[in-house]
Formats: sequence, C-alpha cells, structure tokens
Amino acid sequence: MTTETIISICLGIGLSASVGFRIFLPLFALSLANYLNVWELNESWQWIGSTSALILFGVATIIEIIAYYIPLVDNVLDSIAIPLATIAGTLVMVSTISELSPVFTWTLAIIAGGGTASAIKGTSSASRLTSTVSTAGFGNNILASIENIIALIMSVIAIVFPILAAILVLLILYVIFKLYKKIRKRSKN
Repeated sequence: MTTETIISICLGIGLSASVGFRIFLPLFALSLANYLNVWELNESWQWIGSTSALILFGVATIIEIIAYYIPLVDNVLDSIAIPLATIAGTLVMVSTISELSPVFTWTLAIIAGGGTASAIKGTSSASRLTSTVSTAGFGNNILASIENIIALIMSVIAIVFPILAAILVLLILYVIFKLYKKIRKRSKN
C-alpha cells in the first residue's frame, strides 16, 4: 500500500465522519476540492468535481443547513439521515480511495466510511432527540450550529490534513463509545 493510498483512506475516513454531522457539506467540500484540483478523485468519480455537481452539492448544503434550524424539520431530517449518512459516507470513501482492488475498496468503504458516518449520525440524532425532549426544542439550534461548525472544520481538515482528520475521527469515535457505555450503565441502574 502506497503513501498516497493511505492518505486517500484517511481523507475518506475524515470526510465520512463529517458526513455524520451534515450529509451534503463534506460532499460539497470534496466537489470543490476536486474542481479546484486540490484533490484528485478515483477515476470513475471525477464527476463529483464537475460544475453541475458543485452547484448541486452547494445548493443541497445550504438547504440542509437551513433546514436544521427549523423546529420539527430537524427531527424529521434526523429520522431519515442515518441511512443517508451511511450511504454518503460509503460513497465518499469509495470516491477517494485509489490504487486498491474494487473488493477491498468497497469493503473498506462500507465498514470505515459508512460505519463511521452512521455511528456519528446516530449519536448526533440521539443528541438532538435528547435536546428536543429536555429543552422543548429550544436547544436544537445551538446543537445545529455546533454540528455545522464541526462538519465544516472536519471537512477542511480532511482535505488539507487527511492523517490528522483520521486521528480526530478515532478520538470522536472513542468519545462516542465512552458516552454510550456511560449512558448504558445509567440505564441499567
């Protein structure tokens, strides 16, 4: 495995984690990076950097960000976002990996890309549900702002410093695991 392949895997993992917070923002960032020739995508995924894809992902990003500030719509989005995040995380990972066999690429994409995105999106959705119940939805805008900022920062870090992004993803997943264990322990008591 070459250094370029490892870096492309780290990029995919970082963007997949970002997909767990916002589905379209990392896709827009990847599209923009490819459009500006900052990052070269897998040969069959070059369409992501096209002008039409860039515009489409940009518009979808704006709509998604605004929608998370609308009461009740944010909860509806979360109910459909976990499977969408899993798919988007998988596709982001596939589009970035180079020089691997299709079987290994897709396996890695489903496990690392889709798994990372769904784990983070599941936690994010649970946080929004908790916020809705505990604050009657008034805390959801704060949560949406935090998620937007994290998605943006993770997307930029993944594109500029892919290895750092992969390390941050491991940290995020570790925190999620610890929180899950803590919540599970409380629910048993």
